[in-house]
Amino acid sequence: MPQLIKQGAAAVDTWTTLVLAEGETPDTVALPAGDVIFPLAVWQARKADISARPRIGLLINPDERVEDVADDLKQFAVIAIHFPKFVDGRGYSTAALLRQRYQYQGEVRAVGDVLHDQLFYLKRVGFDSYALKDGKSVDHALAAGFTTFGNAYQASTDQPQPYFRRRS
Repeated sequence: MPQLIKQGAAAVDTWTTLVLAEGETPDTVALPAGDVIFPLAVWQARKADISARPRIGLLINPDERVEDVADDLKQFAVIAIHFPKFVDGRGYSTAALLRQRYQYQGEVRAVGDVLHDQLFYLKRVGFDSYALKDGKSVDHALAAGFTTFGNAYQASTDQPQPYFRRRS
């Protein structure tokens, strides 16, 4: 089970992620009760069934576009962005779009192959929770993951002013 970091501390994950089994389709999968993170395909196929829930989560894979759900963003309490490999950087762009273009205020969670080396950069583009890869230490990630650099030169979601503007 992945270790969760939320708001700068270890946290208990109350959400479950719906995974389609072999032979299941977004149209036919049983929708579990509780706080569920639904894959984008399930949301698109079963939006009417899911919308009545008090808290909804959405899972976005690297090959999916956040633009496809831009009108629905206010319905999601959490948007999980999947990193199938730590070298796949498309999730960074997705998070930046959510925060900068669409002003999404809910939780943006990194899931999948998430390592402590990425935390500093993930936070910069708008992630605020991180489900570390199985077997990774949350204590080590908290101690080393967010302090990779003291200052960043470039502007980003977490600091819209570049360093040279902050210095003056």
